[in-house]
Amino acid sequence: MTTKPKARKFRVKRAVPTPGTAAEPRARVVPEGVIAKPAPPPPEQPEHPSPPTNRAATPPQAPAAPAAASVVAPSEVASPQQVAGEIDIETIRREGLTGRQLRMARRIAQKNGLAPTSDFDAVRLLRMKGIDPFQRAAVLQLVVPQEGRGGGTGMPVDPNEPGGAGDPMVQLPQTVPAGGQTLPSTETVSPAQRRQREISEIQRDILKRRRKKMSLLLTRLMFFVALPTFMAGWYFYQIATPMYATKSEFLIIQSENAGGSGIGGLLSGTQFATNADSIAVQSYLGSKDAMLRLNGDAGFKAHFAQSYIDPIQRLSENPTNEEAYKTYKKRVKIGYDPTEGVIRMEIIAAEPAVAKRFSEQLLGYAEERVNGLSAQKRDDQMVDAMGAFDNAERERRLAQENLVNLQIQGATLDPEGVIASLRAQISNIEAQVTEKQIELATLLNNQRPNRAKVDGTQSTLQILDAQLSELNAKMTDASQGENSLAQLSVNIRMAQADLATRDLLLQSALQQVEQTRMEANRQVRYLTTAVAPVASEEASYPRAFENTILAFLIFAGIYLMISLTSSILREQVAS
Repeated sequence: MTTKPKARKFRVKRAVPTPGTAAEPRARVVPEGVIAKPAPPPPEQPEHPSPPTNRAATPPQAPAAPAAASVVAPSEVASPQQVAGEIDIETIRREGLTGRQLRMARRIAQKNGLAPTSDFDAVRLLRMKGIDPFQRAAVLQLVVPQEGRGGGTGMPVDPNEPGGAGDPMVQLPQTVPAGGQTLPSTETVSPAQRRQREISEIQRDILKRRRKKMSLLLTRLMFFVALPTFMAGWYFYQIATPMYATKSEFLIIQSENAGGSGIGGLLSGTQFATNADSIAVQSYLGSKDAMLRLNGDAGFKAHFAQSYIDPIQRLSENPTNEEAYKTYKKRVKIGYDPTEGVIRMEIIAAEPAVAKRFSEQLLGYAEERVNGLSAQKRDDQMVDAMGAFDNAERERRLAQENLVNLQIQGATLDPEGVIASLRAQISNIEAQVTEKQIELATLLNNQRPNRAKVDGTQSTLQILDAQLSELNAKMTDASQGENSLAQLSVNIRMAQADLATRDLLLQSALQQVEQTRMEANRQVRYLTTAVAPVASEEASYPRAFENTILAFLIFAGIYLMISLTSSILREQVAS
């Protein structure tokens, strides 16, 4: 703690020697207001005397003769510096400093280049130099070395800062001419009372600084937090135009199918089957395309550009699409719940009927989008199947035409039957020829054959041979050449096989088309409205209380972040 020395004047106490005294006591200079103490006997004077450490107060000796008090030898008067040093050390000793404070004072004195003889002398020397050893700035000098402060510490000493030469709390002893009045001090304040008074002054100063800091803090909070919150609440309660909300919910479901199989059959009845379609519809309803369509059908821009809407929520007279789209995103809120598959839509407008009309228009757009997606999927699936079916039908027609042409080219409807008939005739004639040859041989075996029968038999054999040769010629002609019956029969068989294959392919393509059509019917999506839009009777927005609390939290958070940032920056700069 800082003390205020009261030594203002010095007086010389003269002592008259008595007969028989070996040495006369030397007069001491006692500051005004301090009880004079007798000087110790001068047994031996060391070469470098040290200040006394402990002395008991004894009553002053009365002068022996008044006449002798007017003459004092100059060698018997102590210098003001020595007397002031002894008095200061004695005063510091009475302050009741702790051992920790004394050790701290010695370290600070050594830090400042002083050479104290004791801990109390260190306190005295520091105070004479204008440094308070118990001030916080002096203690911090022990931790962070700085140049230029008090003997090479690195910082220039401000005379107006605490502990400086200009600090009003530190009053160094001053000497005055000794020619004035040298009466004892009449001050009756004890050191304990003086210390208590100084402590009270320090406490009052601390309390004053705390009150000043608290008032500054309250002022900043009032300016940066309370005032913006009040303005926001005033807007929400007094100026903001009431807005009406219309809520609706709808689902996108898939047609039921009992014949589904595999993973598709397992997921056909769940929301995962329509997850992509729901996300696509949600994105479409929140897009600029839907906003432009709603503006063309229901006048979205014109509604929010009306004059009775407050300036913050109102659109300009001729808003651009981007400006209107920002308002559209604020007023049309669409959310999709993937666990339930429900799309929730909330439309906000300045009139409840308008909000309902906007909601119905957007539901119609969503249904058209779902139907368009279903038709597109169905068409994509049917295109390939119908292409395969048309190709199979065309190939079958070509095969059938080829078969008919081959049959017409052979001038017969059954070439195999003709060949079989020729073979049968040849076989019959060959049998007849064999029979006639046997009969002729039998006739010729007689010694006297009947010439008439022999001639008849030979004539019959010639006729049969001629017919057999003719039939063989026909058979040979039918088996050889490009237009032979055999080649024609082979071509007809190949054409018939090709036609049968094309029939099978056509039948398979027809089955594929039917199966694809059934699968496409199973892939059809439907939009089902779970909650129909209903016009609201009370305004839903703005939520004045909730928005005011939110504004307070936002401004308080901003102020807290700025104050913490500035405190950290100040600490970094100061270090």
